[in-house]
Amino acid sequence: MTEGYTAEAEQFARDGYVVLRGFYDRETIVEPIQEGIRQIVERVCHKYGVSTMTKTSGQAMGPAYMALAKANRSWGGEVYDAVKQIPAFMRLVSDARNDTIFRAMRLASEPGLAAGGYGIRIDSPGEDKFRASWHQEFPAQLRSLDGIVFWSPLVEITAEIGPVEIATGSQREGVVPVFEDDGGIGKSGAYALRLKDEAERLARYPHIAPVTEPGDLILMDFLTLHRSGVNVSSSPRWSMQWRMFNFADPVGIKLGWKNSFSAGENFEYICADFFGSKK
Repeated sequence: MTEGYTAEAEQFARDGYVVLRGFYDRETIVEPIQEGIRQIVERVCHKYGVSTMTKTSGQAMGPAYMALAKANRSWGGEVYDAVKQIPAFMRLVSDARNDTIFRAMRLASEPGLAAGGYGIRIDSPGEDKFRASWHQEFPAQLRSLDGIVFWSPLVEITAEIGPVEIATGSQREGVVPVFEDDGGIGKSGAYALRLKDEAERLARYPHIAPVTEPGDLILMDFLTLHRSGVNVSSSPRWSMQWRMFNFADPVGIKLGWKNSFSAGENFEYICADFFGSKK
């Protein structure tokens, strides 16, 4: 089942990430999710009396969502919470092809799907409070040290809308100590985790920010340093993320495949040896 991805697995092992172009069929996989989003945005606009066009997914995910969030930011949050429950999205998250590609990247693994580790991000222009700073996935997700982030766009990701930025080969750092910092803008939870000696670490690696389109898939090692791009466009950036881990990983077994922030668990207490300080 894992044949045919040898080159991709070699790149993943070397660079800590790989981009798989057109991995998901746009018509049968992506468009039903976009239509589900359109319907939700349309219903929320109707609920709150926001008059805007929502006849196409492009209208709903672009100008309509922006108008809704501008009228009341919490209404945008209502959309954010709702869209992750779209059945077409859940079918993608649990698609058997995800197991296959995980096994291709991690030979002899036993894939697990991180409950609570999936969702659809909406990153509006100029909104930094919820933009992910440089981080590794492991401190925020735990589960197992041996894990993979699945990242796939729902809109065309241009340089202006802000591609995910990746420090190539940074998984070789191992687990990086972190500390909590709200960034002066009220960040909390996983958003407030910052890397110890961040600038020095990042300077060791070349950075890449892949432009992608719906149907593409980016895979990132749980230890690869990455961050959300800066959205300087006039439209929100819609993307999907979910995480898979390895039940056979010794660290995961020791942790009991425990979750972290989204389950109310604090990485500081679970993995005290990995947790740093500002000093």
